[in-house]
Amino acid sequence: MAYCILIRHGRSTANTQGVLAGWLPGIGLDDTGRDQAAALVDRLAGTPFVHLASSPLQRCLETTEPLAAAHGLTVEVHEGIGECRYGAWTGRPIKELAEEPLWRDVQDRPSEATFPSSDDYPGESIAQMSQRAVAAVAEIDAAVTAEHGPHAVWGAFSHGDIIKSVLAHAVGTPLDQFQRLHVDPASMSVIHFTDTRPMLLRTNDTGTSTLQPAIPKDASSAGDATVGGGTGLGSQS
Repeated sequence: MAYCILIRHGRSTANTQGVLAGWLPGIGLDDTGRDQAAALVDRLAGTPFVHLASSPLQRCLETTEPLAAAHGLTVEVHEGIGECRYGAWTGRPIKELAEEPLWRDVQDRPSEATFPSSDDYPGESIAQMSQRAVAAVAEIDAAVTAEHGPHAVWGAFSHGDIIKSVLAHAVGTPLDQFQRLHVDPASMSVIHFTDTRPMLLRTNDTGTSTLQPAIPKDASSAGDATVGGGTGLGSQS
């Protein structure tokens, strides 16, 4: 089967504001995020992409633009790798959400956590999110393999929790442990879906040799993961 490069969108305006963007419209990349998107062209120079897929959300589509242009590819928009539907949590500050009783389920028992719907945004469970994301990646991978062969390379531009759920599935980690994974803005993870099992070849590659991105200042001493994904801001930022 093909090789899938999972790429989280670059740093967004919601990341720097400390809010949970979800499906909130108008959330694009900030200046750092645009630089990260541009840098992907050099980071992935020589990678023979045959297909690029993206979440329909603005911050992902903006991240795809430089790479798609460099490879002369049209990006396929796929709802299945769109952000988790956070419902009533959408647009709220992360610090405020951390005080909600549901936060502990999201951290410790994510397979049991369901985000409540609001009048403006439907919610979904983390289990539903994981199932649709894994199914979408498998569907795209099978289509790429059928058209381009078993060693084809394709990219999926998505979101922190979506990518974490796909990585957890790839390595056989129960969903209740997926918060142990970390996916920075503009990071790359590589999965090869073989005939017998998925193989995780790389994870959270930010293209830097320093330790700073691996020690984010938004990390919790309690071990809690930032819902939606961290900002990628280093401890010295």
